[in-house]
Amino acid sequence: MAMAVAPVSRLSSVHSIYISHTSMSSSNRYLNLAFSSSQASLMTEYSFSSRRVVARSPQAAMATISQNAHRIAYTMATLKVQGKVALIPYLTAGDPDLDTTAEAMQVLDMCGCDIIELGVPYSDPLADGPVIQAAATRSLAQGTTLDKVLDMLKQVVPNLKAPVVLFTYYNPILKRGPEVFMKAVKAAGASGLVVPDLPLEETDKLREFTFANDLELILLTTPTTPQNRAKVIAQASEGFVYLVSLTGVTGARKSVHSRVQSLLKDLKQVTTKSVAVGFGISLPEHASQVAEWGADGVIVGSAMVKLLGEAATPKEGLVSLEKFARELKALLPK
Repeated sequence: MAMAVAPVSRLSSVHSIYISHTSMSSSNRYLNLAFSSSQASLMTEYSFSSRRVVARSPQAAMATISQNAHRIAYTMATLKVQGKVALIPYLTAGDPDLDTTAEAMQVLDMCGCDIIELGVPYSDPLADGPVIQAAATRSLAQGTTLDKVLDMLKQVVPNLKAPVVLFTYYNPILKRGPEVFMKAVKAAGASGLVVPDLPLEETDKLREFTFANDLELILLTTPTTPQNRAKVIAQASEGFVYLVSLTGVTGARKSVHSRVQSLLKDLKQVTTKSVAVGFGISLPEHASQVAEWGADGVIVGSAMVKLLGEAATPKEGLVSLEKFARELKALLPK
């Protein structure tokens, strides 16, 4: 049961961050941060396990969140309080090989990337464009399996500051069984999950197992999602809301369509959760533009995958990846 708190209207220039979890009984558990633009006053209501915490500073509130909330939500909330935008790179696991993937994750972490999204290679990646499809094909040809990816994560995650989000289609989850799958993902050290081919109506059962294993299930909205449905998706999404910037598959584009600005505006009218924009963001200028339009995070996939997977050697790919990540980070709000 949510507890009563002082109305946020008493604060000036108030912004709110909701970090929500849905339990197996579908009751909402959430954290609400309301803070003034000067960050002089900060009220935190925490209604998880019938607990309420009130803090006076962003630092105190962040300390409270870090103890009780999941890592992705904590990262996004921290950045929002600081006026920063999350850089979220995507890699295909096993392209060109798993050792290079492990090195690449550490390079991206060293460059200050805030969250790392790792794709499990799959033979029928419906949401992916030619670059990531080719990367998945190369990875599978090398013998990459889910177990090998998870074993690699167990070795790498302890060395990372950034939380890891696993991107996987639903079939591997179904094949292994949701309960077993989520336990294995949690044991490997991942903090969250994106399942792009899972519709909202099918997420309830899956959230039972993500919740039980302290994994955040991130849901997607698209340019064709009606606003009332986007609101429900945002309510169910954990960590952040993933806004797909275009209709179609992943892949580099020459520019970001101006309608992304209105998509962000519309989505932020129905949720106060952090919103990260992905699909089609391939240049530092794209990331900067989307950040100016109000995105709380930018997700860069195909451009990263191409640099690493299509380089003449893994070493050259890692050098190019580091350079690109630093260029992206430099153009985002600091």
